[in-house]
Amino acid sequence: MTKIGILLVNLGTPNAPTAQAVRPYLAEFLSDRRVVDLPRLFWLPLLYGLVLPFRVGKSAANYATIWRHQSNESPLRFYTRQQCQKLAARLQGEDIFVDWAMRYGEPSVLEKLRELRQQDCKKILILPLYPQYSTTTSLSVEDATMKALKALAWKPEIRFVQPFYQDPAYITALAAITKAHLARKDTQPEQIIISFHGIPERLVHKGDPYADHCQATASALRDAMGWSESFAPLAYQSKFGRAKWLEPSTEDMVIKAASEGKKNIAIITPAFVSDCIETLEEVAIGLSEVFKENDGENLTLIPCLNDSAEMIALLENLIKQDCSDWLKN
Repeated sequence: MTKIGILLVNLGTPNAPTAQAVRPYLAEFLSDRRVVDLPRLFWLPLLYGLVLPFRVGKSAANYATIWRHQSNESPLRFYTRQQCQKLAARLQGEDIFVDWAMRYGEPSVLEKLRELRQQDCKKILILPLYPQYSTTTSLSVEDATMKALKALAWKPEIRFVQPFYQDPAYITALAAITKAHLARKDTQPEQIIISFHGIPERLVHKGDPYADHCQATASALRDAMGWSESFAPLAYQSKFGRAKWLEPSTEDMVIKAASEGKKNIAIITPAFVSDCIETLEEVAIGLSEVFKENDGENLTLIPCLNDSAEMIALLENLIKQDCSDWLKN
């Protein structure tokens, strides 16, 4: 049987919660044309002259609030590694080598593809850990993969797992994690905001399907949970820059909930399969403070799928869907 390489790819993380570590990570991330599609002659001087000097210190401080000191790594790195290890255990017995990489930072896609070649993998399945497709994320992973293969002068048979924004196993996993979290709460939320990472609106006008995928995920999750749209509205977080992004913003929805007299709300973040700075710091800390500043009382973050049994089953299911023919050969 031909050896198959499986590569899980998440967004990325600095190696330490320090300005020295955050700067190269942010520089690589914000230099990606898929992430910021502005003209380079305009954007790069702005990035290095204004954006990085302003953001690096603040970002490092935010990472410090969520850093896993026991293993000295970010939550995103911890959970991605755990997902890889648990998935490898589930696939034990198959002629499969499972590994993980980050689109930005370390370990890089290039580094891990080199390792897959050293493992004598002839067929490669890339699994971007983004349920909803966007040119800013999923397509960027494809870019990095093809660039790495060119640098390695290597041409294995390669496939990319398709976006799984409404895959039944994904929706079932989200529902299971949500029910388990709410069951542990003494007080149930009066509203649950379904919050996705935002993107500039202009990208949607250019044909990026991300907003449609977010809508489909939110609708499927509401159906699975028996929620109405008014109880579980969709919103977008993490706006960057002055351009118009997808709306409504999660922060505006949190303020609106407080202004309506709601005292207990929850936020679920289905665009992230692992808890990270956008969920643990931006939502659980930052938006919780915003809610309280506007006379709300308790804002709870529903955890991401992380390394739960449901998440590992989802990954296994996605892999078997996309390379069932490889597994038979």
